[in-house]
Amino acid sequence: MARTSGFGGSPDHGSPDNPVLITEASASLEDQHRARVRKYLTLMSFRIPALILAAIAYGVFENPWISMAIIGLSIPLPWVAVLIANDRPPRSKNEPSRWDGRFDANPAVEAPDRRVIDG
Repeated sequence: MARTSGFGGSPDHGSPDNPVLITEASASLEDQHRARVRKYLTLMSFRIPALILAAIAYGVFENPWISMAIIGLSIPLPWVAVLIANDRPPRSKNEPSRWDGRFDANPAVEAPDRRVIDG
């Protein structure tokens, strides 16, 4: 019996592995939160190894300036991690531009021609 493409994992749209998107809804809040936590933990995972590397560098080179430079580079990591993790999800290629051109012309500068009737 031949296998149909219904459950075979076809890359075509509409297959079980690649369903057709019928809504413009964004990812769920739980998925967005999970992605933000993953980004934050990934960035913060460089903090402790940087401190350990600073201690190893001080033991090997006996130069406090190298260790201080490594520690100095690790100081803004929490701030950067929070900024990156709290950023909105990137726009998809298919997301339409919502700009409607309301601010194309300044009405105070380019007033339309009007008839004035003096009475």
